[in-house]
Amino acid sequence: MKQVLLDLQSGSIQVENVPVPAVTRGVVVENAYSLISAGTESSLINLAQQSLVGKAKARPDDVRKVLQKVGTDGPLSAYRQAMSRLAKPEPLGYSSAGTVVTTASDGFEVGDRVACAGAGYAVHAEYVSVPKNLCVKIPDDVGFREAAFTTVGAIAMHGARNANVTVGENVAVIGLGLIGLLTVQILKAAGCRVIGIDIDPEKLALAADLGADVVSNYDGLFERARGLSPFGADAVIITAATRSSAPIEAAGRLVRDRGRVVVVGNVGMNVPRDVFYEKEAEVVVSRSYGPGRYDRNYEERGIDYPIYVRWTEKRNMEAFLELVRQKKIDLDRLITHTFPLDDAPGAYDLINTGKERFIGILLQYSPNGAGASDTVVHLPEPSKQRRRVPAAARTLGCIGAGVHAQSALYPLLPNLPVNLGGLATATGLSAQTVAKKYGFAYCTTDYHKILDDPDIDAVMIATRNDLHAPMAIDALRAGKDVFVEKPLATDIDSLRRIVEARNESGRRLMVGFNRRYSPLAARMKEFFANRATPAVLHYRVNAGQIPPDHWVHDDEQGSGMLISECCHFIDFMQYITGARPVQVFARAIEPTGTLQKYDNFQATLTFDDGSLGTVTYTTLGDRSYPKETVEVFAGNAVGRITDFRDLELRREGKASREKRWLAQEKGFAEELLAFVKGEEPDFAASVATTIATFAAWESIDTGAAREIDPGRVGL
Repeated sequence: MKQVLLDLQSGSIQVENVPVPAVTRGVVVENAYSLISAGTESSLINLAQQSLVGKAKARPDDVRKVLQKVGTDGPLSAYRQAMSRLAKPEPLGYSSAGTVVTTASDGFEVGDRVACAGAGYAVHAEYVSVPKNLCVKIPDDVGFREAAFTTVGAIAMHGARNANVTVGENVAVIGLGLIGLLTVQILKAAGCRVIGIDIDPEKLALAADLGADVVSNYDGLFERARGLSPFGADAVIITAATRSSAPIEAAGRLVRDRGRVVVVGNVGMNVPRDVFYEKEAEVVVSRSYGPGRYDRNYEERGIDYPIYVRWTEKRNMEAFLELVRQKKIDLDRLITHTFPLDDAPGAYDLINTGKERFIGILLQYSPNGAGASDTVVHLPEPSKQRRRVPAAARTLGCIGAGVHAQSALYPLLPNLPVNLGGLATATGLSAQTVAKKYGFAYCTTDYHKILDDPDIDAVMIATRNDLHAPMAIDALRAGKDVFVEKPLATDIDSLRRIVEARNESGRRLMVGFNRRYSPLAARMKEFFANRATPAVLHYRVNAGQIPPDHWVHDDEQGSGMLISECCHFIDFMQYITGARPVQVFARAIEPTGTLQKYDNFQATLTFDDGSLGTVTYTTLGDRSYPKETVEVFAGNAVGRITDFRDLELRREGKASREKRWLAQEKGFAEELLAFVKGEEPDFAASVATTIATFAAWESIDTGAAREIDPGRVGL
């Protein structure tokens, strides 16, 4: 299928061929029309067209994060990760309409006509995958062209709701672009008297035609407003887009005593305190298109709010379409341009150059007759010199392309003695972009295509945590060797099934415990190889807080930091000691505020050679301080690794030290080379590590030490 993409490095618009997306918790829709949001999308394009310095000035928070990474990971690693993010094209669009072709929701059937919403979902593409709460059925009397406006209509609807308007009230709308003109019509449908305000005479004339009782530019505005309402506007809704604070200043003068000002557009917010203080006026910044926005449970997982949360995103979308059906919203007057999908760059050129007046710009899609079956796209060989791969090299297929995969794993693949077969991700854009960048033969949104490919004999799984176990089991049963990122499993039953599948298949399974493959770790292990005593180990992780709404905290997808991250450090202790953990006792800080229950803990492990290891994991520290420090004490000697850039070894008063200045040596390249060369991994250690994380969780919950018994999973 074709999709409109923004190159974040150059700012250019491209129409690329990518696989049809996979259905998840909603539907796959064949688009008929999608609406370009000139304000939102052009601001992103303008940012992309700036130099690196310009991008940095516009995103100071991102620069701060990069500088922190320089301190912990080294300048080379930080640079690679930052450029990797910029190299990924950005999908554009968030409002579309079309026909359901695949459904995973009881609320929709194949053939339903639907309007779709959401950045990253209702994009400018021939097919889109949309969660069920961001998708509504189109009334019979409404066409696809009109329905493509549903998302921006819901934004206008939510702004009016935030103003708490009632029949007969006087409302001012500042800014008569697309959302402003929709707001005027919604307010008229609600029985309000409306004054429309803009500096463009053509927009003022159009607003009057669409029902505004009074229209005005800023000259003589307050006299005209007093003619509409001598005591001031009951509410002012700002839908303008400008860095200037003139709209909020005008709103303060227009609104009545204890009236309401709602900010919908992206405007300057230098609020004149004296004006608002004297009127005790209320200011509300309207958040997109209703309750549910930015709530992962609502938008991604499809968990609806009770009806007493009356106007959610979806209900606002439905209400807007009903107004369109009743002919209370006139969209024909707002559609100024319609471009075929292939001419999308021309549409954005019109917006950027301003060579023609525009309001509503639609992209139109022609039915391609392929249905939703085109989930594989074969890619041409890179124009650069073909990679030299040994004749007997195996062929690798990869599943998943998140931040970790793209920053730590996939950049290493072109340098490995392996053929790159297929890459599978849930979204077509991600699959196509990453596959093309690293030289895969094809990309797909159906991971079973990788497993069914007879040429692929090894599979790498780098998805979200909850998919590791089921995909690894499928790959083993398909006769593939498996490299799976940590954690190996998120619950004991899944781990048991993995052990069973691995034993039955006879295939190799390696877990991405990369730290044991670090050259610094190898030197530390060799240093303690002939120790005469058990070891005492302390692994301290100054992780920094991860936002509470991040998927890693989701019980279903991530299972928290103890399961997701602590496994790394337990495995490292196994590697250094050469011993298995047999017992764990753990304690955690109780959750408070944004702190999660299993994010700040200490776990002390006993190993079968008598060694003791403690993991201290905290999100409470300063990010400028080193993230990972591991210390080992044994046989009158000490070893320390800091952030896998600094190794110090001491014995009998003599010290040696190694320092990596440009980047960390976390062992990613070494572990991948070991996998593609067919080296036998320590599968039993990986299973023991995974059980140890489950046991630590149980210890926190019960307050008692827990045994670590691989027999629980049949090992």
